[in-house]
Amino acid sequence: MVVLAVLIATVFVVSLMVGQTFYPLADVIAVIAGQDVAGATFTVGRLRLPRAVLAILVGLCFGLGGVTFQTMLRNPLASPDIIGISAGASAAAAFAIVTLSLGAAQVSAFAIVVGLLVALVIYALSFRSGVVGTRLILIGIGVAAMLESMTAYVLSQAAEWDLQEAMRWLTGSLNGSSWSQALPVLIALAVLGPVLLSQSRNLSMSQLGDDTASALGVRVNRSRLVVIIAAVGLIAFATAAAGPIAFVAFLAGPIAARIVGPGGSLLVPAALIGALLVLVADVVGQYALGLRYPVGVVTGVLGAPYLIYLIIRTNCAGGSL
Repeated sequence: MVVLAVLIATVFVVSLMVGQTFYPLADVIAVIAGQDVAGATFTVGRLRLPRAVLAILVGLCFGLGGVTFQTMLRNPLASPDIIGISAGASAAAAFAIVTLSLGAAQVSAFAIVVGLLVALVIYALSFRSGVVGTRLILIGIGVAAMLESMTAYVLSQAAEWDLQEAMRWLTGSLNGSSWSQALPVLIALAVLGPVLLSQSRNLSMSQLGDDTASALGVRVNRSRLVVIIAAVGLIAFATAAAGPIAFVAFLAGPIAARIVGPGGSLLVPAALIGALLVLVADVVGQYALGLRYPVGVVTGVLGAPYLIYLIIRTNCAGGSL
């Protein structure tokens, strides 16, 4: 975790230094300290700093929310990207932009509410004397397919300007980041993050199976509902701020598991990896590929091959998803 924190700090500082105009480290530190530096005060303080902070916050939310679902349901495919939660927020945002013509703050609020509602619907549909991971995943995939169809229909009816705005949001982008976008995500992380961390022991026990966890004193259904609401809240707020940045929630947990190894809690490491993934992908998308790409494009390129690899590996091992 110390190494991950150092890497995040390093990439964070680099993201503030590089761009069309390069600013030395001393200028960046001066701006962060509140000093007035010609040129750097606006470029670093008003443009780059909110973007980098938002990247860290949404990465923490995606990583923590994603690994919570994967741990609770004992399946690496149980990610908000896969089971329909991100699709719910995306469909809501597209509908709010194209059909309701809402402003940015209203779109974010609408996406948060609908994301929570979709998660509760998926949970209710999959509940039958408890929630089985495979059942929830399959129902989530079906709900996601319906929501993606709704999103496609809404976009097909959109005017040119609304279509551009909706597609920018749906791709997952940190362009135009501001402190007003970062503040709600920070509050959500400060409130819901400790809730998930307090459930770390119950999550670990749930990996032994519902019966064993109940025998060890875990109130399984109550704990699971609390965890789902908190994790979905983090995902919804992050998605509302930056769009559904693809595969960050999906990748952070497995990477953390490989680094930490068996037996340790993955919540904090996965959150840090999520933050590092978003930061690095944003820097790569802006400066390393010749053209500027939204952060969601870069993470999608990273995540899609891993998803294919995971399915192939599971199939070759004779397991089930």
